[in-house]
Amino acid sequence: MWKEENNALYRKFEFKNFSEAFAFMTRVALEAEKMDHHPRWTNVYNRVEIWLNTHDAGDTVTEKDHTLARRIDKLIA
Repeated sequence: MWKEENNALYRKFEFKNFSEAFAFMTRVALEAEKMDHHPRWTNVYNRVEIWLNTHDAGDTVTEKDHTLARRIDKLIA
């Protein structure tokens, strides 16, 4: 579930292993590139944490962030 905190949408994902986490990040990267909207994220082994906000809107959460969050959710559904 995405949480809105500190002017960003945030979600942590956990996978079976590093390969699954990295594959997920690759799929997210392709969706983000299509939208020209790139997340801030970290990856440690099987965990991926993502923060979404719109830099052009003063680093606040916009509909663009919610749209990317929904697309990311579909990747793991």
